[in-house]
Amino acid sequence: MNVFSAIQDIRNSRRTSPGVQCGLVPTMGFLHEGHLSLIRRAREENDTLGVSIFVNPIQFNNQQDLAAYPINIDRDLALLEKEGVDLVWAPPPEVMYPEGFQTYIDVEKIAVPLEGAARPGHFRGVATVVAKLFNVFQPDNAYFGQKDAQQVAVIRRMAKDLNFDVNIITCPTIREPDGLAMSSRNANLTAADREQASCLYHGLNAARALAENGERNAAVLRDAIRDIIEPVKNARIDYISIADPDTLVELDAINRSMLISLAVFMSDVRLIDNMLLEF
Repeated sequence: MNVFSAIQDIRNSRRTSPGVQCGLVPTMGFLHEGHLSLIRRAREENDTLGVSIFVNPIQFNNQQDLAAYPINIDRDLALLEKEGVDLVWAPPPEVMYPEGFQTYIDVEKIAVPLEGAARPGHFRGVATVVAKLFNVFQPDNAYFGQKDAQQVAVIRRMAKDLNFDVNIITCPTIREPDGLAMSSRNANLTAADREQASCLYHGLNAARALAENGERNAAVLRDAIRDIIEPVKNARIDYISIADPDTLVELDAINRSMLISLAVFMSDVRLIDNMLLEF
C-alpha cells in the first residue's frame, strides 16, 4: 500500500497503471465499518483502489465541530492495508488548499434544504473537495454511503453538470445492532445518549411501516417520526423531511418514491439518518 501526501505522487502512480479500472473511496478518516463496507465493495469491483483521508475544513461551518472531529491516522492506515487498498492520499490542508486558493463549487437548488439550511456552506465545501479528489485520482468509480443521502445527490449533480467521467455508486447504510447508523460522530455520544440514539432508526421504521400499509399523506409520516423521537430524553429534532429523492423537494403526498431523512441532536451531538422507499 502506497501512502502519499503530494498530489503529483498520486498522479504519477495512476499514470504508471494505464488502462486499469480505478475505484475511489473518499473519507475523512476515523474509519468504521461503514467506510470499510464501501472499501470492500470497491475492492471487488476495481483493479486499483484509492482512498483519501482528509478532514475537510471548508465543509465545517462550526469550528468547534471541526476541532472535535476524531482523528487516528495510524489506526486508519492499518485498517486500509488489511483491506488491500493500493493508494492512500492523506494530504495536509496546505496541499489541498494552498495559499491564495479562491475557487469553490456551488451546487444550487439541491444543496439548499435540509443539511444545506442547517449547515451553511457545507455543500460548497463538499463539492469543492470531491471535485479536487476526482481531478487528482481520475477514478472510474467513486463510492459513497446512503447515510449521507443529500451529499450523494449533490455529488451526482456536480459530476453530471461538470462532465466528470466517473460513476457515482451509492452503498447501503451500515448500522449498529440497535439500528443506529454508523458514524464517526457516534464516538462523541455519552453512554446515556448512545443508549437512546436508536430513536432515529425507530422513527424511520415507524414512517416506513405506515407507508407500506398504504399511508400516502407525508404529514402523517412526519408526525409518526416526531411521536417516537420527541419523548426521548436529551433528543432535539432539527428537521424531519419527506422529500422527492432526486430533487429533495418536500412532498405533501407520496406517489412513487420518497426519501425520509432527519437530523436530531442527542445533547450536543448532531446525528443524521435516512431511509429511501420506493413503491
